Amino acid sequence: MKMGSTISKKLSTTISLVGLGVILIGWYLITQFGNIPPSILPKPMSVLLSFEELYTKYNIFSEAWYSIKLNFYGYMEAILISIPLGFFIGLFPFPKALLSSWVDSSRFLPLTALMGLFVAWFGIEIGMKIHFLAFGIIIYILPIMVKRIDDVDKAHIQTAWTIGASDFQTFLYVYFPSVISKLFSDIKVIVAVSWSYIVVAEMMNAEGGVGSLIFRVTKQGRIDMVFAILILIVLIGIANDTIFTFLDKMLFPYNHESSQLKSRSGWRGVIASIKEFAYKHLLKPSVSKQPQS
Repeated sequence: MKMGSTISKKLSTTISLVGLGVILIGWYLITQFGNIPPSILPKPMSVLLSFEELYTKYNIFSEAWYSIKLNFYGYMEAILISIPLGFFIGLFPFPKALLSSWVDSSRFLPLTALMGLFVAWFGIEIGMKIHFLAFGIIIYILPIMVKRIDDVDKAHIQTAWTIGASDFQTFLYVYFPSVISKLFSDIKVIVAVSWSYIVVAEMMNAEGGVGSLIFRVTKQGRIDMVFAILILIVLIGIANDTIFTFLDKMLFPYNHESSQLKSRSGWRGVIASIKEFAYKHLLKPSVSKQPQS
């Protein structure tokens, strides 16, 4: 197999399942023969059996649903703020020069250390947790948005200007679809980051969620339950990836074409769309207004 080559989806799935089996077998052998106490690394069967207690005693699925909703609200707030702000910074030279470097630097902020500030600003209720998650997502989305705006094909922009499109029309038909189609894939990756912060947020004024549940069972020394909850978070993450991949293929099928087809249909498709737009909105009205001889 050559470097950079691809394999079929069926083979990829098979190899992935084999990898999972290797991890589980290795986990079993280490805990069975490695003389490691359960307080450090519990046995796979102990983790599996702990799910029943988590369900009956701690209502784990209700806690997971609470975290999913909290994560969703944080994401919606982050997206509603990041998209218009990102376009404002990325499209105009003055705000880009003024803010771009500071936006990039914000990624280095230690968010866990900022929890005290969010408590002081917004209290300890659920609103604070949503704002905290949104902020943690915004500082990653904004720099990516500015980069995606810079990556828009200059040939498409020049073509739009050549046929007389206004700034707003260029934004609507060139910048916006190009940036959003790529940003959707970026958001799929950043979902994993938000799950890291949700555990921190839920430990404050523990009202529910898998983060507060991990804190409670850890205090009780139930490491098997901690592993079970972590496995549940991974399964939720896999479900998130599956949903985002489905939506990405449905909303932006162009992103999933082969590179050869994309290079052929992408340019011609964009040019055809711009020409159609120009005829309908720019050229046709001017032709209809010419005096008849």
